[in-house]
Amino acid sequence: MDSNELDGINEADLEASAYEAENIKILKGLSAVRKRPGMYIGSTGERGLHHLIQEVVDNSIDEAMAGHCSEITVTLHEDGSVSVEDDGRGIPVSQHPEENMPALEVVMTKLHAGGKFNKENYKVSGGLHGVGVSAVNALAEWLDVNVHRNGTTYHMRFEKGLKDTDLVERGSTDRTGTIIRFKPDSEIFDTTTFQYDKVRQRLQELAFLNEGTKITIRDERSDDEATYEYDGGIREFVDYVAGNKERVHPDPIYIEYEADNVEVKICMQWTDGTNEHLNSFVNNINTHEGGTHMAGFKSALTRTINKYGFDSGILDDEDEDRLGSSDVRDGLVAIISTRVPEPQFEGQTKTKLGNSEVRGVVSSTVTNNLKTFLQENPDEAEAIVQKCLVAARARKAAKKARELTRRKTVLESTSLPGKLSDCSNKDPEESEIFLVEGDSAGGSAKQGRDRNFQAILPLRGKILNVEKSRLNKIIDNNEISTMITALGTGIGDEFDKDDLRYGKVIIMTDSDVDGAHITTLILTFFFRYMKPLIEDGHVYIAQPPLYKIQHGKKEIYVRNDKEKREWIEENDAKRYSVQRYKGLGEMNPQQLWETTMKPANRVLKQVSIQDGVQADQVFDMLMGSRVEPRRAFIEDNAAKVQNLDV
Repeated sequence: MDSNELDGINEADLEASAYEAENIKILKGLSAVRKRPGMYIGSTGERGLHHLIQEVVDNSIDEAMAGHCSEITVTLHEDGSVSVEDDGRGIPVSQHPEENMPALEVVMTKLHAGGKFNKENYKVSGGLHGVGVSAVNALAEWLDVNVHRNGTTYHMRFEKGLKDTDLVERGSTDRTGTIIRFKPDSEIFDTTTFQYDKVRQRLQELAFLNEGTKITIRDERSDDEATYEYDGGIREFVDYVAGNKERVHPDPIYIEYEADNVEVKICMQWTDGTNEHLNSFVNNINTHEGGTHMAGFKSALTRTINKYGFDSGILDDEDEDRLGSSDVRDGLVAIISTRVPEPQFEGQTKTKLGNSEVRGVVSSTVTNNLKTFLQENPDEAEAIVQKCLVAARARKAAKKARELTRRKTVLESTSLPGKLSDCSNKDPEESEIFLVEGDSAGGSAKQGRDRNFQAILPLRGKILNVEKSRLNKIIDNNEISTMITALGTGIGDEFDKDDLRYGKVIIMTDSDVDGAHITTLILTFFFRYMKPLIEDGHVYIAQPPLYKIQHGKKEIYVRNDKEKREWIEENDAKRYSVQRYKGLGEMNPQQLWETTMKPANRVLKQVSIQDGVQADQVFDMLMGSRVEPRRAFIEDNAAKVQNLDV
């Protein structure tokens, strides 16, 4: 049956069609997954490890999208394995007509095999490449499969991708579904420890995108558990991402449309924030790098709001008032979810959509539906356009930021930050910059550093809280503009990570409350305006000692109260003295070098983003303009404080 014949079958017939061994289509060819795992799952680090779970869960989600699964449970077991259970139809187990083995074995051991290649089984799917569960099997120390199907429970076991036991029956059942449990192979992966929060975030995301599907995660190692089920779908997703921000219009704008077999769902909400939060998905796959669907959304959004603004008279001057693309997305929270029969992704990890036809479908969908909303809701429409106009004026007032974004200017200008003590090595991979609290500590750091690869930039006091400020005010802040100039990347739309002058950006502040506050202010700035620095692992936090213990002629440095107690207990020392450092400036250059800056001795904490939505909400809650959420957080957590610095 070709695609033209399929067009004549209605959706009910598709769902009712048989899903048996003969439906499993094979694309010939089997690569050595274990030899080159990065080709199939991206990496053998933490990201690749968690991608294993995603591949298995995607199969269950595909069953949910086809209308055959309503509940999925993921369990992180104490032995380091993970299981994924669903109540779908169950993987076929009958003999495959071409391969002379059970269909279950074909799916688990043949790289390009699965029901996704036959449109009768799945109208759309996330695992189209067919390398999902078989690649997981190849990279697992062992993998167990239990299938509930045809009133019987079936079982097979594999080790390192190879069949360990034949398909056997394990009794009768009134259930349907599949349970896959596997343990990552430590010979393949740098780490085999699954992170609960990383898995939980993805499962919550999937629950938002598949309304009515109940998804549970359990962690036997810690007894953590969470269940997600959202009848409101991406409407609830937008509300969750918007968090505590004030809404510019009371209800989110929801759009749903289908054309040319492409299904589009979009939900938008403008808030009083100054940062955009756009999340795009194709067949439940998070397309972090966007693609044609995102391009269609952005162009239609800018064009439609500008046209309404001029037609309604809110915008007057064609040249002066015309809104830019970033202006209309200022404070916008949006979820773009598309379902495409045959998505074309750029790269094996599927993070950018390439289907050209999807751009037109999304663009026309946004144009027609948003135009109708604005015309039918003039009060909300005016509030949205005025919000965008304020952003445009702030953008124009911040034009001088561009002068700070040219690396050549940074390197050649005679007006480099006067406080910057640069390093002699100009190779970013081999150099690092310390952002140091205070001129006193900055002076010690300059004297104690290794001038070959370490640059020092002292910061005076607390930098501006960017969460409460627009770009023009941010650029006017001396400490922030100095950081921008020193790092060389620019910010916002002008950001270019290839111009970063230092491979490591190290925040070095005092080990007290004020130091923690300064660190948070700097991290807020990086998160909002230089986010790729964090995502690519360039940002670190130094761990200077809080105490110096004098024991005879020995000087021992410890970073916190716990280390101090442990030293005292382990050494059973009777004669010692303890000095608590009030700040970095109390250490002389040699002490600062030996304890905090010398690569052989120091401890650095690398900053990473585990959950982007949660991180956004935390920064908004802690650093934003609304007091009530911050007060509630303090009241809820006050009893948990162990070391209060007053």
